[in-house]
Amino acid sequence: MLKMKIIKQKLQFEEGLKQRLEFICEFSKVKPIFINGSIRKIEKTNLAYIEPHRVIVKNITLLVFNYSNDVYISNLAKKIKISELEEYLKSI
Repeated sequence: MLKMKIIKQKLQFEEGLKQRLEFICEFSKVKPIFINGSIRKIEKTNLAYIEPHRVIVKNITLLVFNYSNDVYISNLAKKIKISELEEYLKSI
């Protein structure tokens, strides 16, 4: 029987991204919870899945990737620019 082994590696927030998000949340008077993303690889293949970092604000999960200027709201279907995040947080 063939058994696949999945290797999970934690990703660290890119420091500039995390600082930018913290600043926007502080300015919007909300408290964020940061959860690091991960990379999941199937051993002996070239298949990999990148799980985005999660930022939970007001019970809404925001998904972010290192070195990206986009923030995804709840899932990867709806996105906004980081520059629009303050306005979004103040509207919810």
